[in-house]
Amino acid sequence: MTEKTALVTGAARGIGLATTQLFLKEGRRVAMIDRDAEALHQSAEGLEGALPVACDVSDPDQVAAMTRQVAGEFGRIDALVNNAGVADFRPLEETDFATWRQVMATNLDGVFLMSQAAIPHLKTVRGAIVNVASISGLRASTLRVAYGTSKAAVIHLTRQQAAELGDHGVRANCVAPGPVDTKLALAVHTPQIRAAYHDAIPLNRYGQEAEIAEVIVFLCSDRASYVTGQTIASDGGFDATGVGLPALRALSPNRNG
Repeated sequence: MTEKTALVTGAARGIGLATTQLFLKEGRRVAMIDRDAEALHQSAEGLEGALPVACDVSDPDQVAAMTRQVAGEFGRIDALVNNAGVADFRPLEETDFATWRQVMATNLDGVFLMSQAAIPHLKTVRGAIVNVASISGLRASTLRVAYGTSKAAVIHLTRQQAAELGDHGVRANCVAPGPVDTKLALAVHTPQIRAAYHDAIPLNRYGQEAEIAEVIVFLCSDRASYVTGQTIASDGGFDATGVGLPALRALSPNRNG
């Protein structure tokens, strides 16, 4: 049997690295893509079956060259995980156009460019695309005008991909993580912010990178063979609660934590 492969962007750390490790555990070869070459090669060290390739997903020429390299090394691309992303949190009126474009270039243009490059290979093997958006693409929040809008666009782009690629047997789905215990979150979320998130999330905690990876890898697998065009909010129930009403929920006799 020919060994299946996956291409994961933003693979040097966080959800991308956790997804890479889970793919490898399940027997896939993985092309690890990240623009931080030093961190990428450090993360790939010792991972058998991993191919680290430095690439800026917002650069069409780099994406084309990287895709040729991966296809040449692996002979096929069975799954594409568009995980690379950048964040910027500031008020709407303070978001200058350069910042807006920087966020869109990676978060939206990168997903478009990577998908366009991989589609011919995915059609050959009836493969899968998983785009990583965010809960911020499903519900508006302060300080996230560029970030949230980019992720909302990724969710719609996923639906477009599912609608157009279904005839070729290619599935496209989206994962929208809620708050996740990444190094970035630990650095920028104060104890007050973490407590507020805990109050608003039914599971009363942040997610783990490995938990998000489990959903991504499932959607890329044959176990999800009839799932396409969907957005899975892997968020501990954050989106399901709407405004949440933490003060009201705190009155519940069954409330823990």
